[in-house]
Amino acid sequence: MNNLTNQQKGSLMAFVAVMFITPDSLFIRLSNLETWGLVFYRGAIPFFVVLFGMLIIYRLSFFKLLYGNSIYGAAYIVTFSLTNITFVLSIQNTNVANTLVMIALAPMLSAIFGTIFLKEKPDRNTIVAIVITFISVLYIFYDSLKVGNIFGDILGFITAAGLAAGATIIRAGKEVSLVPSAVVGKLVVALVALFFIDNFELKNNDIYIIPAMCILCVAIPFVLVTIAPRYITGAEVNLFFLLETIFGPIWVWLVVKEQPSLETIQGGTIIILTIAVHSFLAIKKTQLKSN
Repeated sequence: MNNLTNQQKGSLMAFVAVMFITPDSLFIRLSNLETWGLVFYRGAIPFFVVLFGMLIIYRLSFFKLLYGNSIYGAAYIVTFSLTNITFVLSIQNTNVANTLVMIALAPMLSAIFGTIFLKEKPDRNTIVAIVITFISVLYIFYDSLKVGNIFGDILGFITAAGLAAGATIIRAGKEVSLVPSAVVGKLVVALVALFFIDNFELKNNDIYIIPAMCILCVAIPFVLVTIAPRYITGAEVNLFFLLETIFGPIWVWLVVKEQPSLETIQGGTIIILTIAVHSFLAIKKTQLKSN
């Protein structure tokens, strides 16, 4: 890692994180646990796993690092915990493809937040991409309204906004590591779920599915996604979530035969292509400037 540039470090972390995340939606579908039980375990297990690792590495200095996160840490705890909750609720209230298409909006939302809070003015290509993706989302929302999935889609959009806000916060406070705050965020997720959970019992395949999901698809990725924006922009980090938008529904379709609607496929394709073209043009522009 020491021989890599910041761009390479951030991109590698984001890529590995998202590849771990891609089967996450499938694990949620395969689980027989009720929604708030899922939320609880997705908060509690990663909390203890990552906290244990942090205490081994940093010992009591962990708490010093947490205190050093200051206002950035407090803000990140809020966005991180909210995003973790709304993601599961969205998956449980709409098609997986709809949720992941909403999450694909995170790069564009990151660009908007970067403009507002970091004074990173968007260029013409970004503005055009934002307009196109916004219209595509309205198209998907209209379809969901007809079939009764609008609540899940809105939660998916909130998840995307939370991812974008979190990446912006990390970018703004890139001098400090917000992993300790992310650990606390997982604890907050578990505590919130305690108010709504009906049953803690893991039965049958859930004994294996839940721990595997919480460690592979939640604990490992959240550490990497929290570190990556220190090296590349929040919009660039969230661009890697397009891989989840593509692979997530494929996993679910192959295993549980859940097929997205035609409107979701159409709108999602436009969103992915728009963001992909925008990213290509942005990278090309950056390379021209460096030369």
